[in-house]
Amino acid sequence: MAAPPDDDALRARSLHHAHAGSPALTDVSLGVEAGEVLAVCGPRGSGKTTLLRCLSGQTVPDRGEVWFGAAAVHTLSPLQRERLRRERFGWIDPAPTLVPELTVWENAALPLLLRGDPHRLARAAALDWLERLDIAPHAHRRPHALTQPQRQRTATARALIAVPSVLFADEPTATLHRADRALVLRTLLAAARSHRITVVLATHDPEVAALADRTVPLLDGRRTDAPDTAEAEGQAECSLSV
Repeated sequence: MAAPPDDDALRARSLHHAHAGSPALTDVSLGVEAGEVLAVCGPRGSGKTTLLRCLSGQTVPDRGEVWFGAAAVHTLSPLQRERLRRERFGWIDPAPTLVPELTVWENAALPLLLRGDPHRLARAAALDWLERLDIAPHAHRRPHALTQPQRQRTATARALIAVPSVLFADEPTATLHRADRALVLRTLLAAARSHRITVVLATHDPEVAALADRTVPLLDGRRTDAPDTAEAEGQAECSLSV
């Protein structure tokens, strides 16, 4: 079992996974270079979320390999995978899950507070990211007092604050109107470029996919392009038709 090439931050080999006997991924392979923004695209139910969960160690595939650098993610223990997600990965869900008892800035600062960063520095970093996402005026409110777009911006700040090596974004703008969507995407892409964050973005929206460096299309749990050719050329067409 050999590690992937040095220029790949993340690589999947021949992933297979099923939910209750129903195939969710079938022989999916891909590589993501460090600092690359990769869009995994396809209609709802195509396997995008399952792929992101396997790549991030939240789900262990039934068959196949997932590598993060030289680390074989699929062989790690649950505790090791949890530590990897906490220390190296960021995650954004379609519907933000915030801690209701915490304020906006505390929710945003949570990754830093959990790793033991000084309270003052964690708060300053949280306010900086909240400012970038135009949510800083609500820093002392609690999630129940926010609109859904404001909660999503808070979740985005939380995902970025620790500057993860890899950020997994599962339909992060699916529920947002155009202006809020543009703000979140602009912040994500700016952070990826300035901090060399590898981004794996799942989307069914061709306009969102077009912002990525490269796209991988899925349909019924399978890649619908030719993986070797697409990766060699550095760009695969994202077709969302069914």
